[in-house]
Amino acid sequence: MFQTKVDIPPTKLNITYEDKIMTLGSCFADNMGRKMQEVYFETDINPFGVLYNPISIRNSIDLLIENNEFTADNIFQQKELWQSFSHSSLFSATTAERCLENINERFRHAASFFTQANFLIITFGTAWVFEEKKSGSVVSNCHKLPASHFVRRRLSVDEIVSDYSVLILKLKTLFPKLKIIFSVSPIRHWKDGAHENNISKSTLLLAIAALQQQFDSVDYFPAYEIQLDELRDYRFYASDMLHPADVAVDYIWQRFSETYFDAVTTGLKKELEQVVADLNHHPLFPESEEYRKFQKNTEKKITTLKKNYSFLENKL
Repeated sequence: MFQTKVDIPPTKLNITYEDKIMTLGSCFADNMGRKMQEVYFETDINPFGVLYNPISIRNSIDLLIENNEFTADNIFQQKELWQSFSHSSLFSATTAERCLENINERFRHAASFFTQANFLIITFGTAWVFEEKKSGSVVSNCHKLPASHFVRRRLSVDEIVSDYSVLILKLKTLFPKLKIIFSVSPIRHWKDGAHENNISKSTLLLAIAALQQQFDSVDYFPAYEIQLDELRDYRFYASDMLHPADVAVDYIWQRFSETYFDAVTTGLKKELEQVVADLNHHPLFPESEEYRKFQKNTEKKITTLKKNYSFLENKL
């Protein structure tokens, strides 16, 4: 083999189709969350939009716990758009009313989902944060405001560990069955430069390692190491040479599945993957008898799955 395969230690965590999973963090949290949704795991992905730094992720979790909807005091107008420092631009709008509607509609669902979640998958992207000078708070998104509005600094390992120790203890009290899987995004923040990117990623890795030692409910999945070591070739990167290519995301998803899914879950996942492929099939001759048989066979598969797994009733 012309690669160094990353060894993933056995884990006690087992994700099944009965679990509810929330993913929070960088673009990679989006990737893994969507992979789970594609095969019908009950998953809520980044209800605040993509989040990059540990403090913004922690703040978002606190907001979900407190379950207080956003008001006009929590948004601001920049040029033509109303925006929130807690959200990505996906929630922005040309009116304050629409902006709050976008935010709170998504927030209500996420806050309710979070109280039932069995797994929280957190992906750190960078240790660099932007603090708004006016409030002194770390923002999730600068929304292209001038740099003079913010102080940019790199979090320390101790700062991250301290913040997350308090958070995890709170989560253990409120949601004792909740398990946390951390990962570090393999996406490189090249604008910081190669050296600063590595320092940032190392800070995140050291903080997670410390949290693992402190809490039994915390696990680590080495997405970062798989991309950089096991897939050490630019053919596994997108055209920007920074983001993982689709084939790399697929491979990391495969390693994630092998790590956290037992034989029963893996078997059902394969059946559902086949159904998804069948439903997405575009025939050359849709009027043919052969395709009609194919459709009937697919419908039979779906009926059987719904009969055997009630949670699929409103999904397939």
